[in-house]
Amino acid sequence: MTARLFITIDTEEDDWGKYRSSGFSVENIGQISRLQALFDRYCAIPTYLLTYPVVTSEDSRRLFREILDRNRCEIGAHCHPWNTPPFEEEINERHSMLCNLPYSTVVKKIAVLRNEITQSLGVVPNCFRAGRWGFGSNVAAAIQELGFRVDTSVTPFIDWTPYAGPDCRAAPFGSYQFSPLSVQSIAPGGPLLEVPATIGFLQKNFELCRRVIGWRGLASRMHVGGFLERAGMVNLRWLSPELSTGKDMITLARNCLQRGASYLNMTFHSTTLLPGKSPYVRTQAALDIFLAKVEMVLNFATTEGLIFSPLSQALEDLRPSLQASAGSAAAAVG
Repeated sequence: MTARLFITIDTEEDDWGKYRSSGFSVENIGQISRLQALFDRYCAIPTYLLTYPVVTSEDSRRLFREILDRNRCEIGAHCHPWNTPPFEEEINERHSMLCNLPYSTVVKKIAVLRNEITQSLGVVPNCFRAGRWGFGSNVAAAIQELGFRVDTSVTPFIDWTPYAGPDCRAAPFGSYQFSPLSVQSIAPGGPLLEVPATIGFLQKNFELCRRVIGWRGLASRMHVGGFLERAGMVNLRWLSPELSTGKDMITLARNCLQRGASYLNMTFHSTTLLPGKSPYVRTQAALDIFLAKVEMVLNFATTEGLIFSPLSQALEDLRPSLQASAGSAAAAVG
């Protein structure tokens, strides 16, 4: 099966690192047209994961309706709990992680976001990402109840516990079906599909590298992690132009494909498109470099024959295995 390139963009308000329920702006969304023009040149189909402040902005709605009318994007949901009603919790850094909120609050917030997307843009979102990667069983149960089928909140090899988030160091590297009861465990026939962000190593042996970075205590005391990075022995990278060089993203992509990956999932934030709105791009020159890195990945995907797809297309790739499982079950019953 030919591998796919998914492009999942956290499409959000300008207020990076500020947890407040009002007073935000969405100025960065005005730069989406430039990005979309780049995608259009390559016939790439991004998946824009929208927050509540974005979808409730008329200017933003107008822009995304135009892209949707041309069938050039997919719309999903990206829930920032601090600015998505209802506000039943104290707004603080810990509660910026959805996984730390009660299920009843989580399901209400995601329902409000889903309904706003549906009413404003005329599409029912099928794909979801938790704000700040704060994914857990309560969030998974909520999106299942609300009809979402695909999640993209898991970050293999990454530990968010210092930020009151999940520890994903042992999470599966590729896509997998799962149950809300255990979001980082493969459950064939599970009701939800996880498509993690593409994160891996510049080295080919991912499992060995995973074990090395898991040496938390000794490695921390001896600064082993920094030494291994500088020595080029264990280099963890994201398929993200915010966090990696173009060269490193291509090396990571090649390693993933050689491991038999069925997809690559490049991710970044819309705020990075407007200099000064994220930590990753401060100047116009830096933005030009950022967009050049995005184009490097698009060009690589074209050269390698990858298929540009909206994230929900991952469900279609799953259908043959689901049908085969159903056929086997029917034969067993017969």
